[in-house]
Amino acid sequence: MSNNPAPEGGQSRQINLQDLVNQFMGGLQRHFDMLAFNLASREKASEEDYDRISKSVYIMPASRAHQNFEQTQAYARDLLIRQVVGDSMNLAVTCLNNSHLFLALGKAHHDLDGDQQQIQQQAQESQKTFVQAPLDQKFDRLEKDYDIRCDLEDSLISLGFIAQGFMRQKTQVEASQTDDNGELVVELKAVDPESIIDKDLAPIQPSMIEERKVFREGDKIFFTDRELQLILVTVGSFAQKLFHSVAQYAQRMKKE
Repeated sequence: MSNNPAPEGGQSRQINLQDLVNQFMGGLQRHFDMLAFNLASREKASEEDYDRISKSVYIMPASRAHQNFEQTQAYARDLLIRQVVGDSMNLAVTCLNNSHLFLALGKAHHDLDGDQQQIQQQAQESQKTFVQAPLDQKFDRLEKDYDIRCDLEDSLISLGFIAQGFMRQKTQVEASQTDDNGELVVELKAVDPESIIDKDLAPIQPSMIEERKVFREGDKIFFTDRELQLILVTVGSFAQKLFHSVAQYAQRMKKE
């Protein structure tokens, strides 16, 4: 939000929302760029360079525990998956929380008709409850309080399960994470291959499809390099649609 989180007019709210969108999407793009850089760097990594750099200061903290190139490469791959999933969920939750603050302020302005102290109090109380709510309840609150239904809700909840498992050092799917079909499904947004004319050029208006990544109980949680990139693309698609819904809500409040 801006330094003035409770603007008086509808136009000011729209400007602040656009600032919020730009800031969030810019941050998400930096995560995407860093992932691309890490993937590119890993492709160029060599055992010779690894050994040379490992020995460059002539000492190690615990040389007997030193891992060889293949071991470290595998560990780095697992660590990257954890990082991307964790960062993606942090970004998604930030998007939800910031969007809700904007919605809560808009609703309070509409309900209380200019009483700034009560507007701030109502919005802050609503925001506090929302921030503390589990992920699934955040989606429920948006639908109940603002009639906003979030695209990709199920996929984000699945990624949330995976992120929580990583925090507990769990790398396999547990029964409690699966649905009635015994599956943990993550739907990832991707560009429809049929909309790609030139593989060296991004489509001007790409058609998007959803690709299903399905895990079952006991499966090791693993994402390919491409799927890691699509996780961030999916978060971006979710955020754009949520921000659009927030803007529509602001317009409705302005007309009523």
